[in-house]
This record gives sequence, structure tokens and C-alpha cells, in this order.
Amino acid sequence: RREGTARARAAEDVEARSVPSLVDFKKMMLMRSVLFLPCVAALSGGPASKKVGVDRRALLGGVFPALIATSASAAYVLPDLPYPYEALEPSIDAATMKLHHDKHHATYVTGLNNALEGKPQPPIADLMKDAISGGVKGVRNSGGGVYNHDFFWEVMAPKGKGGDPSADLAKAIDTAFGSMDAFKEQWAAAAAPAARFGSGWVWLIVDGNALKITSTPNQDNPLMKGAEGGEGIPILGIDVWEHAYVYF
Repeated sequence: RREGTARARAAEDVEARSVPSLVDFKKMMLMRSVLFLPCVAALSGGPASKKVGVDRRALLGGVFPALIATSASAAYVLPDLPYPYEALEPSIDAATMKLHHDKHHATYVTGLNNALEGKPQPPIADLMKDAISGGVKGVRNSGGGVYNHDFFWEVMAPKGKGGDPSADLAKAIDTAFGSMDAFKEQWAAAAAPAARFGSGWVWLIVDGNALKITSTPNQDNPLMKGAEGGEGIPILGIDVWEHAYVYF
């Protein structure tokens, strides 16, 4: 019951875009080589997948159930960005957003559709559960890339569009990390170059009835059984691979 309450509260916070603007966190993400990792902003209502027959909120990985099952003929589709390419400048420039969304994200979508051609194509969050152990070639990397990037675009917002955390979320952050400032420091440290070499992600997850920062390699995520760092419901995530950002 406590776990259900925590997930429900997390869902309410996500729906309300209740995390304060992390773009304003003084670009606290540290440089990776000659690139930097800007902070993300504002939780939203879930990944913006346009997958046929799937409610967007279902992609939060269990916070909301998928409303409609999809058929084997349905295809995963590259979602539009929820803001213009230039909306996150100066933290992330338009050219980087176009490269990351139009090329890298699109490649994961194509790879996943190829991997599941002629096979059932469930809601993307459901697909994540057995992505590591399921044995279907391409699902772990391409499927993870689809889910992670669907989620990624939705947890960022232009400067000034974040807002304050709800009372429940603020309390959960204080309980887990000591304070919002301490959370920012731990978040930045988890995304630092020495913390994750090469491709990977840093996550803020709901683990039982508490918040936790985790990290996964490549396109893995906390929805996957056996995920490095532990399993949980992701409510914030940042891509820490070099192609994601430019430094200027």
C-alpha cells in the first residue's frame, strides 16, 4: 500500500511538471571531454510516444497502466519534440537538438521496429521489463533508446517553465537527499565524467516509497529487470553520452 501511495504521488508530481527548472541550476552538469551536460528541467506527463494505441502516461513505466493493447502490425514512431529545437538554448543549441532527436532517436525507433517486425509490439514501457533477459536481438539497445529518449524530451523544458516542486515531492527530496541543494550536488556527481565512462544515463527513480539516484550503461534503464543500480520508476533522467550536447 505504501508503494502504491508513493507511485501515485510521483505520478501527480510528473503530471504537474512539479520539479523546479533544472536548466537554472547554473549548468551544474560537469563537462565530458569538450562537451558539457546541462541540467534538465521540469517533470512532465510522461514520454511523448506516438505509439499507436498507447496512452502517453503509460510510458512512465507502471505509474499508469497502458489503456489499449497494440497489434503486431503497429509501429513505434518518432515523437515530435514538445518544444522548438532552439527552446533550450543556451544550454542545448538547436543544431544539437536536431542531431540528437532527428538522427540518434530516429535510429533507435528504426532499429526497434526492425527487431520486432512480425512480432508483438507492446507499449514501450512493458517492453522494457524483459529487455535484458528476453533474448530478442535489438530490443535492449534500440528499445531502451526509444523509451529513454521519449522520456528525455519530456523531462526538459525551456528556462522559466519548471516551477516549484509539490509539497510531497519536496519532502521526498529532503528525506532522501537532505535538501534540494544536496540533491543537485549528488545528481551532478552521478553525471560527472568519472562516474560513467561512455554511453549511459543517470536517473531519479521511485524505489519502493523513496527516491534514489541511479545510473545505467548504454540504453539500459531502471524499468529493466536486472538493471545496474537497481530497478524503479524513473521520474527524471539525463543522457550522459557525448553526442547529446555541445559546449559553447
